[in-house]
Amino acid sequence: MLDRRRFVATFSGMGFGTTLLPGVLWALAEGKTEITEAMIEQAAAIADVPIPAEYRKTMLETLNGRAKNFEEIYKLHISNSVAPALIFDPVLPSTKFETEKRPMKMSTASAMAIRGVPKNLEEVCFWSARDLAELIRTKKVSSVALTQMYLERLKRYHPQLHFAITLTEERALSKAKEADRDLTAGKYHGPLHGLPWGAKDLLAVGGYPTTWGAGGFEKQTFDEDATVVKRLDKAGAVLVAKLSLGALAMDDRWFGGKTRNPWNPAQGSSGSSAGSASAVAAGCVAFAIGSETLGSISSPSTRCGCTGLRPTFGLVPRTGAMALSWSMDKLGPICRSVEDTALVLDAIYGPDGKDRSVKPAAFNWNAGLDWKKLRVGYLKEDFEKPFQQSEETGKSDAELSPEEKKKREEQKVRREERRAQAEYDRKFQRAAIERLETMGVKLEPVTLPKFPYDAMVPLLDAEAAAAFDEVTRTGRDKLLTEQGPDDWPNIFRAARFIPAVEYIQANRARTLAMEAVAKAFENVDVIAAPTSSQQLVVTNLTGQPALIMPNGFRGEDAPPARKNDKGQIEGNYGGPGTPVSLTFLAPLYREADLLAFARAYQIATDFHNQHPKLTA
Repeated sequence: MLDRRRFVATFSGMGFGTTLLPGVLWALAEGKTEITEAMIEQAAAIADVPIPAEYRKTMLETLNGRAKNFEEIYKLHISNSVAPALIFDPVLPSTKFETEKRPMKMSTASAMAIRGVPKNLEEVCFWSARDLAELIRTKKVSSVALTQMYLERLKRYHPQLHFAITLTEERALSKAKEADRDLTAGKYHGPLHGLPWGAKDLLAVGGYPTTWGAGGFEKQTFDEDATVVKRLDKAGAVLVAKLSLGALAMDDRWFGGKTRNPWNPAQGSSGSSAGSASAVAAGCVAFAIGSETLGSISSPSTRCGCTGLRPTFGLVPRTGAMALSWSMDKLGPICRSVEDTALVLDAIYGPDGKDRSVKPAAFNWNAGLDWKKLRVGYLKEDFEKPFQQSEETGKSDAELSPEEKKKREEQKVRREERRAQAEYDRKFQRAAIERLETMGVKLEPVTLPKFPYDAMVPLLDAEAAAAFDEVTRTGRDKLLTEQGPDDWPNIFRAARFIPAVEYIQANRARTLAMEAVAKAFENVDVIAAPTSSQQLVVTNLTGQPALIMPNGFRGEDAPPARKNDKGQIEGNYGGPGTPVSLTFLAPLYREADLLAFARAYQIATDFHNQHPKLTA
């Protein structure tokens, strides 16, 4: 009998420009022993892919004979950790980046940190990593005390926020004691020395489960730590928890529940770096590591009011991290301040000899860089674009059944809600432009080139389906938490119908987009952008870095959020008291300029120093 997966893989591998043809042909062939010319003719007619009769006989040999080659590949049971031989490289011939490493120049610690530790140590839980580092360096607090305080907060607030999959308590206390001993012996490892941190649970940590947030993987373990974990160990940082992510890096729902937004626990924290952002915002870790493929640092940082850095593709090694898309995955810090992200990036970036996408670029943090000399652009059209949403089309109201009329009325109400919410949030974008102008910044309008970016997103789907191919073929996808049309199980299945030729064509279109976007960055050092605009898709495809930071909080006059029957918020809008964000972009490997400018804006606004009021 023909095997469906082998058949689809073979036919799709031939590169027909439709995803329908393989499925149609399989339906015709089901229960038969081999494909016939008549089946090809019928399938081609339905799929509208002309295949002349003289070519069909030639196709039969390929379709019925090459499937065994695919079966040989399946027998290898390739691990998620094995990358394809093809390596995505965002660097163009015109791209230049520093390779010489210079000493890091941090800011002066705040007067509060210089004064010392409050009587109640828990009062430092929302301090920046920079200020916590001063307490550790000057021995005003021990790493053990700081670690115990954060572990206690993780335990206290997890039942409400669902952000911790595994506490690494034994490891943490051992590393904290080691950090204190080293400091006593005069071995100071830098600004992260002794600071407790959390890892998104797609980073391997030996001796602990690495669950990827997914049902069916709850007990998965790896022997070796991820490169980023090893580097943070070397920097003296103390891992206290493996934090939640939506199943296989999708949204904020994992096998243990839905991670919550500390500013409004009725709302999810967004994802997929759900626990990383929630724990940082709740003052339960000094900093965290997240990952982004298409918004997974940007979105939860926005939702939870954190400062998140999505580095240039190929700056931070992903060795030991779950692979979702080899050409789009990035690891980066989620913190409480811009400078914190610089301190963490300095510890984790650079080649490790294993992740072949990583370039020998240098990151040279200088908190004193004269940001006023930087050329700053802004996505003028995105800041000024009014709310737009398609109206209902089709039948007139008179032609609708009572049920259809009710549904249309509900849709009208939702459109009006979204319009009011979007219009309210636009004032924060206007305020950002005004603040930048008040800072003396001369903003240059920038327009990102027009390309069918959304049509390139299936690259992610295809790579993710390959990364988890065995999950789909063995039926383990049934164990995943979410099973809707927009969730991974369905996406993985559908991605098997993406023809190989179309995957290559999308990558060729991506090259054209990279070249055009690089030109848009030629005359600016930093670009200000709304976080949720098209730039999110564009720069994730082309590789530029992004810094996402809180840009205000919705007031009591904000439109309410929509809630379901259980009182839980639906959608991205959180209602009164929840954060909004702003994003700054930069050319490839220009994180030092990006962060210096973003830090200046953050100091001018001070939104990062506000924190949620939690009740245990």
